[in-house]
Amino acid sequence: MTDFAPLLAALRRPRILLAAARAGLAEESRLRRSRPSGPGGSQIRLGALIAEESALEAYRAAGLATYSSRRHIAVLTALLAEARLSADPALS
Repeated sequence: MTDFAPLLAALRRPRILLAAARAGLAEESRLRRSRPSGPGGSQIRLGALIAEESALEAYRAAGLATYSSRRHIAVLTALLAEARLSADPALS
């Protein structure tokens, strides 16, 4: 099992992106309750979300026209929610 806590702690993103992602956490948590989870599923989802967020951050930093702030916020929100769930399995 991979420990993603150090990776998540090392994330440095603009405040506005993180503020928007945190604002979406309440809605994301409500959506997660209806989603089934299997053994190790949270770790797999965390890995996929971290990879996607990293790519989006590279697009943002490079100023590419294909960058979507809406998608970046959605992925950050899902990443925060998934990290919260994996930290406290009783929440899932």
